[in-house]
Formats: sequence, structure tokens, C-alpha cells
Amino acid sequence: MHNNSIQYYTRAQIDPVRWNRCIDAAPNGLVYATTLYLDHMAGQWDALVMGDYEVVMPLPWKRKFGIRYLHWVPFAQQLGVFGPASLSAIQVQAMLQAALHHFNYGELFFNYANQGIALADARTNLILDLAPAYDQLRAAYKNDLLKNLDKAGKFPLQYHQQVALPLVLRAFRDTYSEQIAVIKPEEYDRFERLCTDAWQQGLVITRGVKEADGDWLSTALLFQYKGRLYLLHSATVGAGRKVAANHFLLDQLIREFAGSATVLDFEGSDLPGVAHFYRNFGSVEEPYFVYRFNRLPGWIKWLKRFS
Repeated sequence: MHNNSIQYYTRAQIDPVRWNRCIDAAPNGLVYATTLYLDHMAGQWDALVMGDYEVVMPLPWKRKFGIRYLHWVPFAQQLGVFGPASLSAIQVQAMLQAALHHFNYGELFFNYANQGIALADARTNLILDLAPAYDQLRAAYKNDLLKNLDKAGKFPLQYHQQVALPLVLRAFRDTYSEQIAVIKPEEYDRFERLCTDAWQQGLVITRGVKEADGDWLSTALLFQYKGRLYLLHSATVGAGRKVAANHFLLDQLIREFAGSATVLDFEGSDLPGVAHFYRNFGSVEEPYFVYRFNRLPGWIKWLKRFS
């Protein structure tokens, strides 16, 4: 690293070519950190840039009571600091301190490679390396999953590698929009526009399961970037749950990509039931980290209680 100076750039000042080149080259580069993803989902975002875009850190922000604060980006699990293989804990800490210089309140979601941040809470993420052959991957399946796959095998389920994007998006929104209240309707709208643009760039794949001549029982939408498959969302209707359609879908997805230089990112979860489901596939933990801070004056902290 030749230049460790850190600059604060507004979005208008960021060079998207250099930014995306950094994310593309970074071993920990994630699709959430591309300008395509951030421009759609973060709303307003600035960034810290070390050197000549050697290390970067997006800073999604909002404003309330005239105060800017950092926030979680919908459908973006982890952000934080991105850089070369030589990225050090000292550099990550320097970027954190620079962010705290510009903001007094908020939360930062550091990616799996940004370990060692004091006072950060670890969050669960589960991944599965698909490099082994399918038979080897299946040998690591838990008994609960194998029982459900046996159940699914009793029905004429069909795995489809092409499902219309609008159908998959609608299935998830119809199934979960009321349950996941933290995501607002306009954020679903932005995510759908992101997926449409990303689809045109070959970054999105859809998969689905249905019975012959029947309705869709389970669907999934995944982003595909730098050898990583992100399970952004899946939806299974009641009839699909009765025949273990989601178990069948993910098993077939694993079969499809087995033996390739691909990592399946299950995107979670801290919910025990969801985590148990993903662990059944032999996945391993790759935690990310949440850092919260509040250095607001006392009167503003009091005012926030009534907002």
C-alpha cells in the first residue's frame, strides 16, 4: 500500500470506474458494494477512499432532525471496508475512525473480512463451498434434510432454471412483505428496479420448482458475482411447504453448481429456525459484524425517544 491517506468523497465525487475496479479486485469484494447496488438501494451514500481507490468504504446515510446518520441498506447484508489481500486490521480501524469523524450516530455493517473491530457484534451468515462434487456435498447433509428430500422425491417436482423475474419478485413480496416490516414498500420498489438492471447485466439468476403443469411451489432469486451466489430471497407457498419444495430447490441448485468455483451465500441467519435450515446443507459460518455508535448531544438523545 503506497498511500494510506483517507479522503471523504461525496457520491458525485466518486469515480465509478475506479470504485468498481477496487471492488472487483478485492478478495472480499461483495456485490452489495458495487455502485450499481448502492445507487439503487442506499439512497444517499458517500465514501471513504484510501489512496488511489486502493481501499474503499461506502457510507450510506440519511438525515433526521438536521443530523446525518449511517444506516443499514435494505437487501445489503454487509458493507464495511474493501481492499486487497494485504488489507490490515490497522487500515480497517483507520477507516472506522475516519467514518466516526464525519458522523456521530448510526450503525456500520462490516463484512466478514473486517474482523477484530472492538465493540462490534458478530452476526450469523452461512456459506457453502460448491467446489466438491455433488455426491461429496450431499454426504454432509444432515438427517433432517435427507428426510425432507425423501419426502420431496415422492412427488413429481420439477426444477426450472428459468423463471420470469417479475414472477419471482412478486412471489417474495406477496409472501413476506407483511412479515418483514423493516423493509418499506418503496424499498421493495427500488430492489425490483435493481434486479431488473442487474438482470440485464447477467448478475441475476432465478430458479423455481413446480409440479408438472402445476403452479409454482417455490422460487428463488440469486445474484451471481465474482464466484459467489447470493440467495437474496426465496418464497415457498403453502402447498410447496407440504412437499418440501424449498429443500428440493436448494438441493437442485447445489447439484447444478457443484464442482464449480462457486460459494453459495445463504445470507443468514440469526433466526434459529432459518439458521438450522441452512446448516442442514452442511454450510459453515462466516460471520459479519455490526458496529453501533451514538455520540449525539444529550438533548438530541432525549428528542429521539419521541420520534
